[in-house]
Amino acid sequence: MNDLIAALAVARKDFLQELRSRATTVATLFFSGITLVMMAFGLGRDPDLMASAAPGVLWVALAFAGVISSAQSFQADLEEGALEQLLLLPVSRAAVYLGKLLASWLYLSVLGIIMLPVAFALYGASAPAETWWVLVLTVILGGLGFAVIATFYAGLTANLQAREALLPVLMFPVIVPVMLGAVRATESALLGGADIGLAASWLQLLAGFDLVYLVVCSSIFHFVVDD
Repeated sequence: MNDLIAALAVARKDFLQELRSRATTVATLFFSGITLVMMAFGLGRDPDLMASAAPGVLWVALAFAGVISSAQSFQADLEEGALEQLLLLPVSRAAVYLGKLLASWLYLSVLGIIMLPVAFALYGASAPAETWWVLVLTVILGGLGFAVIATFYAGLTANLQAREALLPVLMFPVIVPVMLGAVRATESALLGGADIGLAASWLQLLAGFDLVYLVVCSSIFHFVVDD
C-alpha cells in the first residue's frame, strides 16, 4: 500500500463513518446556523453594518465548524479503537494525516459553499455575479487552511483528557493569518470588480499560508502521534 492509496482510504473511511452517523453534520450545521442568527441579532438593524460584518461572521462560523468536525473525527476513531489500527498501516504517518485532512477539507468546503448564500441573504450582503468564483475559491483555500491546522491539533490533543478545551485554545492563535486572508478576500469580492486585484492578492497570501502550514504539519505529524 502506497501513501496515496492509504490517504484516500482514510478519507473514504471518515466519509462513510459520517454518512452513517451524521453526528458531525448535525452538530456543525446547527452550531453554524446559531452563530449566524445570534450575531445578526447582536449587530442590530443597521443594514450597512450587517452587510459589512457578513464576511467576518461567516468565517467565524466556519472556524468553529472546523474545530467540531476535526475533533469528532479523532474522537470517533479513539472510541472504536480505529486510531491504533490506522497507525499500524505500513505507510508513513503523513499519509494518515493527509487522509484525515482531505476528509475535513472537503467537508468544510461544502459547508462553506452552502453557508455563503445563507449568510449573505441573512445579512443583506450581495456580490456581483463576476466575483462569485472569487468567493468559492476563497472558501476552498480558507477551508484548506482551517483543515490543515485543525487536523494537526486534533491529532495532538486526541489522547488528552481536556482535548475539547485545549483544541480551540491551541488552534485559534495559529489560524489568524488564514482567517485574515479569507475575510479580506471575501470583503474584496463583495465590493465588486474594482477590487478583484486586491482579492487576488489576498488569495495568493492565503494559498501561501496553506502551503507552509501543510508542509510543516505533515512533516512533523509523526512526532505527534508517536508520542
